Amino acid sequence: MSKLHWRSRRGLLENDLFIQRFFERHESRLTVGHARGMYELMDLSDNDLLDILLKRKDLPDTPLSEDAVTVLQMLRR
Repeated sequence: MSKLHWRSRRGLLENDLFIQRFFERHESRLTVGHARGMYELMDLSDNDLLDILLKRKDLPDTPLSEDAVTVLQMLRR
């Protein structure tokens, strides 16, 4: 879990706030699939991630896995 926290650190405060809230709400029940989905989302640029989280932009051209889409939905709540 500590590796996932470390990998989830972002350059934009806004992204960090989404991610911090995500861990506060869901950390106790995260699965390996959730971790894979989070790693996939963390491969996006900071600006793209924020735009997707705020629904200002559609999902990236490269399709996201089902795990990443699930984590994205959890991040948006």
